Amino acid sequence: MDRALRTHRSPNHSTHRSPRAAQNRRSPRAAQAAAAVFVVGALALTACGGGKDKNDNGGTSSPSGSGDTVTLPKLDGASLEVAAVWTGDEQKNFKKVLAEFEKRTGAKVTFVAAQDPIINFLGSKIAGGQPPDVALLPQPGAIKQAVDKKWAKPLGPEALAELAKNYSQGWQDIGKVGGKQYGVYYKAANKSLIWYNAKVFENAGAKEPGTWQDLLTTAQTVYDSGVTPFSVGGADGWTLTDWFENVYLSQAGPEKYDQLSQHKIKWTDPSVKQALTTLAGIWGKKNYIAGGAKGALQTEFPGSVTQTFTGGDQPKAGMVFEGDFAQVNIGETKAQVGTDAKVFPFPAVGGTAPVVSGGDAAVILKDSKAAQALATFLASPDAATIQAKLGGYLSPNKNVPNSAYPNPVQQKIAKSLIASGDDFRFDMSDQAPQAFGGTPGKGEWKDLQDFLKNPTDVAGTQATLEKDAAAAYGSGS
Repeated sequence: MDRALRTHRSPNHSTHRSPRAAQNRRSPRAAQAAAAVFVVGALALTACGGGKDKNDNGGTSSPSGSGDTVTLPKLDGASLEVAAVWTGDEQKNFKKVLAEFEKRTGAKVTFVAAQDPIINFLGSKIAGGQPPDVALLPQPGAIKQAVDKKWAKPLGPEALAELAKNYSQGWQDIGKVGGKQYGVYYKAANKSLIWYNAKVFENAGAKEPGTWQDLLTTAQTVYDSGVTPFSVGGADGWTLTDWFENVYLSQAGPEKYDQLSQHKIKWTDPSVKQALTTLAGIWGKKNYIAGGAKGALQTEFPGSVTQTFTGGDQPKAGMVFEGDFAQVNIGETKAQVGTDAKVFPFPAVGGTAPVVSGGDAAVILKDSKAAQALATFLASPDAATIQAKLGGYLSPNKNVPNSAYPNPVQQKIAKSLIASGDDFRFDMSDQAPQAFGGTPGKGEWKDLQDFLKNPTDVAGTQATLEKDAAAAYGSGS
């Protein structure tokens, strides 16, 4: 969530995970292409419907003019609970997808609002004998934990067929544990974007930067114009891990990124020192961050976005870093995406610009015909197209029409994600065990919040990160 829209973790946003043997990557050029063209386009809110039609096999489908593709069984009388940490518009939009599933099948679906970390939430539900039927898990590590605890159930043949038809191998693989498919990655995120207030840039004479040094120059230009350069949602520690991951991937390179993701190198490695020192070039300048470190640590992600696009030509900040899902929060202001709110790719810190992706996967906890049918539906372009039209959402499903996305900005981001195939890097903290990479007030989230408070303590931060990582990965202290 890319954590995406939670007051999150979000995404959405959201997410944590287990180390994967083979990390996937997205090409930096794809990220640059994703944000290369931005034209006027407000977030349109249009829904997609469909009728019901009986098939010879007793199932129902919805072959309306909207191009529905998947056949679902009749489930009259069945009921399902679906848990996710999504809030606000993200939750509201997902409920429209569930409503379409109800319409096609006759099942009754209840959305259960979960708390982060969702694994802990699910654990309490399961201990009480009331697990949801399906949960949206924001981290590969969380999927692995659910499998290890024998909570998760493998996907059936119908869902597997939809995945094979609609997803690249890379997106299928990150939903697997021990070679078995447990997760359907319903939602993705491009987490290598910096959104900016176009009026602020215009007034300051600032330009979109292509390198980290250019970003520092742009920040100084914005500061000199009388506006604080950056808004940081530090109350949500996941935003800080995303800052680190983009700097680290670009600076240290994909091989090191994979090694650190799997804890094959320690957080005391010189490459981590270099990345933290680079981050301190922004985090260590209190006048560069809205409210200083103290203010940032009291600002949740949604507020970090909205305060960048409210206040006329004197907002609290000129820029905010985060994924494509920030568009939903921008939509809560009067700013128009593509005119008032523009975006550029996270600048290259090393030789190439980084591209970090995240995602949320549907996992079955109570195996049933209805739960398998919902997983199948979520793996189809039918489900994803509904939410794509509502804005603030990105699907890794390659058969979602690009035209479904409501504005040229989102269309470019979606097109580049699909065009990248398996060439992407998944969010590092989302690959870590939940205790390290996905728990508010603990592990990497807490350690980077402490670093934001004191960016001069690079060595101390590294030592704490390594201690927490070692404990979470089970490799000693």
